[in-house]
Amino acid sequence: MAEKKYNWYKIADHINELDFAENQIAVVEVKGKKICIGRSQKVAFAFAYKCPHAGGILAHGYIDALGNVVCPLHRYKFNMQNGRNTSGEGYYLKHWPVAIRETGVFVGFEDEGSFWNIFR
Repeated sequence: MAEKKYNWYKIADHINELDFAENQIAVVEVKGKKICIGRSQKVAFAFAYKCPHAGGILAHGYIDALGNVVCPLHRYKFNMQNGRNTSGEGYYLKHWPVAIRETGVFVGFEDEGSFWNIFR
């Protein structure tokens, strides 16, 4: 299987520049789209702004002790690293890789020219 190719977008010069709320979730805009950046155990994750179930704003939710983002509407839980629904309802949360480098904080979106994007 071919390795995924990403286009990396800078979202901040440093992780501390992101406006993390008390719930450790910040909202940024990438490619004209709002996404969430969550922090858990000193690791950053990028995931969808809205819950795939009923469109709850995930930035208004919280991150539980296991590192799952919890939707504020129905308390559905999602693993921020892989997007899996950990509370059992079967939904999938869109997520993207985050890279923290000396030059800044970046979010990776799959290369638009990738063959696999045809099937999205």
